[in-house]
Amino acid sequence: MTTRILISSSLLFLLAACGAGTLPARATSTTQALTGTAEWLEFEAPGLRFEMFRDVARMSQNQAGLRATGQMVFPMMVNGEFVAAPGIDPRMDLLMSADAGGAIQLSFDGRGDRWSDDRRDSFQGLSEREAVELIARSLVQHWGIPRADVIRVDRVAGAPYAAAYIDGILRVNPAFVYMATATGTL
Repeated sequence: MTTRILISSSLLFLLAACGAGTLPARATSTTQALTGTAEWLEFEAPGLRFEMFRDVARMSQNQAGLRATGQMVFPMMVNGEFVAAPGIDPRMDLLMSADAGGAIQLSFDGRGDRWSDDRRDSFQGLSEREAVELIARSLVQHWGIPRADVIRVDRVAGAPYAAAYIDGILRVNPAFVYMATATGTL
């Protein structure tokens, strides 16, 4: 009996020491991931990308409604003043837009980098452009952005924020797209 307990205890200790059942230690912070090259996130485990998404969501909840005095994950301009957009829930699936019917008019023809049309497993089989369209619809609806005209969605790689709504343009960091699409892969 004591031998069985000793072997079981040793096995559990060995598994814990090897990191079984836990996510790998994160070498890069969420903030660093937003300002870095987004494509490296494609090769990260979905669990790690999901934890980064949850970090962004928690930061957004802490910042919601505050005047922008420093780095914000979701800044937006309201009445000529920068504020933090309403926070998102860490369990929120931004790919499940309530605007599935398409009442929100979006344009992806910005002046900067183009959204990729290549389908990727890391975007749950969607292209980057298709994924960002669903995310943009969810954010526009969640933030209560008026839908008077077409909302342009720009790709802003390396921005210090996840997404921002400024001067009628929704600027989305592609690193955030990798994070937000990890929610459905777990």
